[in-house]
Amino acid sequence: MFSQIKKWASFVKLSHTAFALPFALAAMMVASRENLGWPGWRKFLLILAAMVCARTCAMAFNRIVDRKFDKANPRTAQRHLPTGEISLLSAAALCVLSAAGLVAASYFLNRLCFYLSPLALAVICFYSLTKRFTDFTHVFLGLALALSPVGAWLAVKGAEISLIEILQMTTLAFAVALWLVGFDIIYALQDYEFDKTHGLHSLVVAWGPKNALAAAFLAHMLMCGLLFAFGLLCRFRVAYVVGWLVIVGCLVLEHWIARRRSLNWINLAFFRLNALISAVFFAVVAAEVVFQGGFKLR
Repeated sequence: MFSQIKKWASFVKLSHTAFALPFALAAMMVASRENLGWPGWRKFLLILAAMVCARTCAMAFNRIVDRKFDKANPRTAQRHLPTGEISLLSAAALCVLSAAGLVAASYFLNRLCFYLSPLALAVICFYSLTKRFTDFTHVFLGLALALSPVGAWLAVKGAEISLIEILQMTTLAFAVALWLVGFDIIYALQDYEFDKTHGLHSLVVAWGPKNALAAAFLAHMLMCGLLFAFGLLCRFRVAYVVGWLVIVGCLVLEHWIARRRSLNWINLAFFRLNALISAVFFAVVAAEVVFQGGFKLR
């Protein structure tokens, strides 16, 4: 049983949920600020289910449509579909069931989330096709990940969202999108030669590694600016500023690794540092919301 769970978790890279989920939970807490960040067990579990289902659907769809490229790429040839460890039919069933799970969770959250759930599914799956026709595939992936804080915010507020909350939510969504654009460019360095040979598109292929890394650094600096603006819009204080400085330091280290180290270091920059960034962001937002910026419970 554990081996099956481990296999399917590996298939959809469940560990990478550490990227999007903390931003979604942070958005949930800010949206539930009047209740010290807690929307109640029912909404929390539905939000968690919706996020896991959305990501599982997107990853399963990605593995299905990319299976031929994965088989040809030495870096990905040992993935589950190319090796036959998981059948195409099983992967398709997981994709469909996860999509249905997202729609079902959205239905029980509120009407707005339910109506928007098919659009969300279209966006998160469409990314997997973009590398075939556009160099800006990273932007589409950024847009897909940016839906996580938006979805969590709307799950709490529904249609009863204020203008200042829309501004806060949009600022955070753009920050998440730019964060993803930056680190996905770094991740794409690993497949530069393969993508160029097989006609797959990315900014790394179009602009070359050096120029693409410069674009990634610019995206991350803009992200830092938006995260700072988000803190100002939410009237956060010292804890958030400290967390923001840690995030800036992690991003600078990530780019140093990408420029100065071999490609073997990319996974360190990609997973550990970015997981730390999202965890730190959630921790400081939770501290600000729960302790009202003064570390005193209301």
